[in-house]
Amino acid sequence: VIRHRDVRASYYGVIDKFRLQVSEQSQRKALGKKEIIATLLPSAKEQQQKEEEEKRIKEHLAESVFFEQTLCQPENRTASSGPSLLTVFLGIVCITALMLPTLGEMDSLVPLYLHLSVNQKLVAAYVLG
Repeated sequence: VIRHRDVRASYYGVIDKFRLQVSEQSQRKALGKKEIIATLLPSAKEQQQKEEEEKRIKEHLAESVFFEQTLCQPENRTASSGPSLLTVFLGIVCITALMLPTLGEMDSLVPLYLHLSVNQKLVAAYVLG
């Protein structure tokens, strides 16, 4: 049993190492050894008090930041609804790429340079999905 007798909040998180050596009682030669790493942690009650204090501080900071933002920022912001123009354009390009013929299709009215490979279509499907 190893006990930590000098427990202070400043020691929380400090890493200690203990080495255990096993040997026969009659010989000094070690049969084996093991290093054990131990970290001092606060008790559950202390941890809960610390979390409650941090929560109060965060709430106070959030309230003060909200108050400062409402005072400093003008109200003429435009709310964007729906997907961005880039997302819509990218979706249209991917759908068009999937509708183009695949390389090797001969019976097509589309020029040969617009025929896409299977890998190109897979990329378009992945981006679309």
